[in-house]
Amino acid sequence: MILMLMLLLVIFSKSLTRIFLMTKRKGGRNVPRVMYIYCEGEKTEPLYLESYISENSRRTLSVFKIPKTRKNTPEQLVDEAIKKKNSSSTADGDEFWVVYDQEHLTTQSVLCHQRAWNKANRHGINIAISCVCFELWLLLHFGYTTRSFSSYENLMSDSPFKGLLPNYNKGSSSTYDVLKNRIGKARKNAAQLEIFAKSDNENIHEPYKFPCYTSFHKLLDAIDNF
Repeated sequence: MILMLMLLLVIFSKSLTRIFLMTKRKGGRNVPRVMYIYCEGEKTEPLYLESYISENSRRTLSVFKIPKTRKNTPEQLVDEAIKKKNSSSTADGDEFWVVYDQEHLTTQSVLCHQRAWNKANRHGINIAISCVCFELWLLLHFGYTTRSFSSYENLMSDSPFKGLLPNYNKGSSSTYDVLKNRIGKARKNAAQLEIFAKSDNENIHEPYKFPCYTSFHKLLDAIDNF
């Protein structure tokens, strides 16, 4: 009987700890933690993320929001996330992510990426970047590659993407359903690619300069653990 009571006490204690970790204090009361995800893409990334969250997030005390935005540069997205983080509508425990593509690199765009990256680090904003574009992450659902592409158009024309996803459309809500059984493979390939990218580049703390890279899997990990 005593052992049973002790076991129930341990379970109850763990449940309270879990609830505490998934809530934040605001105005003297506990409210759900919120993860804000700001996406450069209007459809592709938000649709994928919404489906992933709907299927994989079972924590009712955590909230995920993907605000609609007209901002379309890395620095603008980071600024918007910082503005939200500093507003009175958020509280300690909220988490902020920005999702965008590297796209074609120029001297000017590298400076833009650098400003965005440094600003995000200073303000505690997380970044999920894909070099050269989000479609690299989708390609990793089918296999591992270290091949670099100069642009979205280059990836679509010079990779097996179209053959693997012949009905792909940026605005399609079915992309996630087609790929969801391969997400584990994509995560493994992305983690392997990160190791390769960092070993093959001098600027390991500036992934926006990597020719082939994605950290999108880290955002999925953050969602799982939120």
